Amino acid sequence: MGTFTLLIAAMQKKDEKACARIKINIGGAKDNVFIDEKDVMAIMKNNGAVKGKEVSTINLRNIEEQLEKNAWIKNADLFFDNNQVLYAKIEEREPIARIFTFSGKSYYIDSSCKILPLSDERSARVPMFTSFPSDKKILSKPDSSVLQDVKNISVYINADSFLTAQVAQIDITSPGTYEIIPVLGDQLIRIGDAEDLDEKFGKLKSFYKQVWAKTGFEKYETIDVQYKDQVVATKRGAGKIYADTTKAMKEFGNTLQQIKSVLNDTAFAAEVVKPVPAKDSATTKKTVISKKQIASKQNNTQVKKNDKQSAEKKQPKAVMKKQR
Repeated sequence: MGTFTLLIAAMQKKDEKACARIKINIGGAKDNVFIDEKDVMAIMKNNGAVKGKEVSTINLRNIEEQLEKNAWIKNADLFFDNNQVLYAKIEEREPIARIFTFSGKSYYIDSSCKILPLSDERSARVPMFTSFPSDKKILSKPDSSVLQDVKNISVYINADSFLTAQVAQIDITSPGTYEIIPVLGDQLIRIGDAEDLDEKFGKLKSFYKQVWAKTGFEKYETIDVQYKDQVVATKRGAGKIYADTTKAMKEFGNTLQQIKSVLNDTAFAAEVVKPVPAKDSATTKKTVISKKQIASKQNNTQVKKNDKQSAEKKQPKAVMKKQR
């Protein structure tokens, strides 16, 4: 009983003491920081957390609620230690994508798809999506599905240093597919829907490695990786090229280190069978014509030509006599 009484007395004495100081710790965001100690301190001060104020008069729960009203603060945890130091542990939200709607509005989203406002002082280097179909706070089911796709694509790109550096913008098309505008190169990269991203981006990396490292970045107008086991590429002013990537992916692999090595080494000289333009037709099957097949056809043509010339040499020439 005596010990309990002493404990209560000690707690009461602690509450009567003044706040010695305030320490703020902000975590959660690794790369993009949109709130700092100054912002947190301003909210706390406006809600009664001041150095020198009696501890019992500071409503910690209310301050936590006010802090969490800030869109960039995911969680706030406040407490006093035995020396009357007020600690504020802040978990910040981290943006993973920036979205532009049809009407021109723009905002960030985090990994939970929460909408985050822009800042006049700070910006985040994240994938940028254009042509989002809605401005409403409460999205319809189809629009929510699009937002989920945006999140999935962003998470995938942000986890890959090569894609993070190469992807400048992703446009959302009306059928609900996605088209990438790269940083390096003036091409349109079509990935289709947000399914099978491993396969699609793996094929894109293989294409970079095999073709662009040898022929350059400016020769292609569109790169389409949405079809299974192939890349459909269109050269500027030419027809489509259908490149079978299954064999190439097995041969070269999809490791980031390999891709970086090839992109950095312009003298990369691995033998690659280049696809040959095929006629683009709605009724024409997508085929791959290799150099070997072309060489075989050329040889057959040359043999026939030589045989014809040989036969012409053996045939006697007709002589016309002059009539008297």
